[in-house]
Amino acid sequence: MKLNLRSLEAFRETMLSGSATAAAGRMGLTQPAVSRLIAQLEQEIGFELFYRERGRLSPTPEALIIYDEIDLAFGGLERVDALARDIAAFNTGLLKIVAPPSLSESVLSTILPRFMARFPKVRIAIESRSTETARAMVANRTVDCGFVKLPLDRSDISTVTLSTSETVCVLPDNHPLASHEVLTPELLRGEPLVLLGAGTWTRRQIDDAFRERGIRPDVRVETHTVGSACALAAGGLGVAVVNALLADNFARPGVAIRVFRPQILHEYAFMTSALAPMNRLAAAFLEEAQSFFREQAR
Repeated sequence: MKLNLRSLEAFRETMLSGSATAAAGRMGLTQPAVSRLIAQLEQEIGFELFYRERGRLSPTPEALIIYDEIDLAFGGLERVDALARDIAAFNTGLLKIVAPPSLSESVLSTILPRFMARFPKVRIAIESRSTETARAMVANRTVDCGFVKLPLDRSDISTVTLSTSETVCVLPDNHPLASHEVLTPELLRGEPLVLLGAGTWTRRQIDDAFRERGIRPDVRVETHTVGSACALAAGGLGVAVVNALLADNFARPGVAIRVFRPQILHEYAFMTSALAPMNRLAAAFLEEAQSFFREQAR
């Protein structure tokens, strides 16, 4: 048996309102149309739902039994309808993001309040993982989106470039080298350095810049976040060579930031799985991120 949804609705409205005429008004139909729908339902189920006495409808005992289940079912449909409208209006939902720790501690702390001001009922979950794990989480849709440093050579991930920034040196403002606007491997010869961990694309570029000039960098401290590198440099442990975009978020009185040459660029991108369309929440978050980086570039 496959029951007609419109016939079930006509029966429910008639039970709620007490008459086919009132049900017709609620459904936007005529009274004869509602009567035909109820008659069709009775034919499909094989028993009468109403006693018909002088134009009035009185529910049968069978109607009272079936009504509870039909009302429960329509209540579920109404909840689905309300949920769908909430989702369409971004009044509910969970956005899962993966980002490097340095980005979570800096740029994200500015983008997220702006996004959540627009969509206050959306929940956010942030994962801070290694680069390879972050890429895998996005590719297999464990998270909705993430931030990644380019270059990225994976066919299962789609990217939208957000920003390009230079490499800078962070050091105490009373350091002798702070008098220079631009710092080079030659000027940094023999200076203790604070660098991000070996093995990354950017670290290899920094090492190459020194090696090509015949200079061996004096790496005093290796760390894994721009925030810790800047803090260590501010404490006088060495000159930090880091991403300008992230270093700006850790600037404070007593700290100088100087351009590093040769130029080493850092590109950050927004990533989603290439195996499925970007969901609506992730697309809205991308718009907010793009707006933030456009403002930063001005």
